[in-house]
Amino acid sequence: MIRDIVIYGEPVLRTKGKQVEKIDNDVRTLAADMLETMYDANGVGLAAQQVGRAVQLTVIDVSDAESRPSQMWVSGKEVDPKEYMPLILINPELRLGEDLEIGTEGCLSFPEITADILRSAKVKVTAQDLQGNRIEFEAAGLLGRAVQHETDHLNGILFIDRMSSAAKASLTGRLKRLAAESKK
Repeated sequence: MIRDIVIYGEPVLRTKGKQVEKIDNDVRTLAADMLETMYDANGVGLAAQQVGRAVQLTVIDVSDAESRPSQMWVSGKEVDPKEYMPLILINPELRLGEDLEIGTEGCLSFPEITADILRSAKVKVTAQDLQGNRIEFEAAGLLGRAVQHETDHLNGILFIDRMSSAAKASLTGRLKRLAAESKK
């Protein structure tokens, strides 16, 4: 089922998600709905807060993003990220690499707004999958950026919080309009 995507201004976007204690039918249905919603919106990632649920669950699929490559390592061996898509990450924890890079990001909760965001070039991820299994991998490129962006959402952090002050200042009017529209 396609769910409504929460737009900037809704308090749930600033809410840290609760840990998923039990992976039950509710969690599986939420994950399936989030994937369907993300694909319908042509996104590469979606956090539970973006569909109004403050829990530690995100979905990611970078397999169609040909123009923005991704790298992935499992057990220290580089793999084809497409073979692991879509990713459903429950209770993810990240260890950020020291090297940083700037890249363009957008967000389904901020229609038509993009900005250059400084993030770690590589990230180590530990999470659970829908079967409750522990999964671990490293990611770089678009996948690494998407994992960081979506995990920020799970902690109530938005990509505008990571913008330069000049970039954020240039968007003030648009952000105020978005927030006002979400209250209607």
